[in-house]
Amino acid sequence: MKYLLLGGNGFIGRHLSEYLRIKGEYVRIYDQKINFRTDDKKIEYIIGKLSDTAALIEALEGIDIVYHLISTTIPSTSNLDYIYDITTNLIDTVKFLELMTKAGKKRLIFLSSGGTVYGNPQISPTPETCMLNPISSYGIVKASIEAYLNLYAHQSLIDPLILRVANPYGPNQGHSRLQGFISTALQNCLAGQPITIWGDGNIIRDYIYIDDLVEIMFTSALTNKVGTYNIGSGIGTTLNQIVDIIKKEIDNKVVVRYENNRNFDVAKIILDISKAKSDLLFSPKVSIMEGIKKSYIFRL
Repeated sequence: MKYLLLGGNGFIGRHLSEYLRIKGEYVRIYDQKINFRTDDKKIEYIIGKLSDTAALIEALEGIDIVYHLISTTIPSTSNLDYIYDITTNLIDTVKFLELMTKAGKKRLIFLSSGGTVYGNPQISPTPETCMLNPISSYGIVKASIEAYLNLYAHQSLIDPLILRVANPYGPNQGHSRLQGFISTALQNCLAGQPITIWGDGNIIRDYIYIDDLVEIMFTSALTNKVGTYNIGSGIGTTLNQIVDIIKKEIDNKVVVRYENNRNFDVAKIILDISKAKSDLLFSPKVSIMEGIKKSYIFRL
């Protein structure tokens, strides 16, 4: 099989490409910048944006399965410029779907956002059937891409598998104040800096360790399943609980600094993963405590 990873130079893409490489698969990484390369001849690199038609046509050549991992925004930045978010993510994705259709490529795995498309859900744990009510442009665009994928599927043009992924974390994840709380908290811990929390630390998130995520991304792509699946741990963890784990397992001298909450943060999201367990045989293995320790050890 030959795989195309749109956005393959990012956190998830790098782990997925390494997983595929170990499996002996052919991987083509497509991203607007490549700052990590391997000498493996089964890994190919193409530099380009999601708007680069010519480069995408080249990237699709000979490909069996496409992973769409690209996003030019994150929840906190998406609200700064709605037009940019819509243009570079939604419109460019629909254009790419047209290129796929013309090239006769059908299998696409799209990483949506289990943490944003539901907004503040009325049901917890939240199933895929729950109403979508995103409170950020990021979530709105992800949900809109899902809708177009379902339209293409209805017309038998593309066979999409939509994975609504919880908050992924693990080694090699970037760290900033904008995204990736666990990674940023561990980096600050190593640097002797305080951990910043927006709000009182009681917002609840569903976290999934990167190894569990890439495994289901690989195995589910090889099925004939089409549709939408929640991918997470199915367990809710507060930011304060994450800090407690860091204090207990790594450094009990960690200082926490609380700032005003952010209006795009969902208060509570725990994904109901029973459908993925049943249909995709999904079984996350790494607990939040184990995952945090693995992520910290990698950084030493």
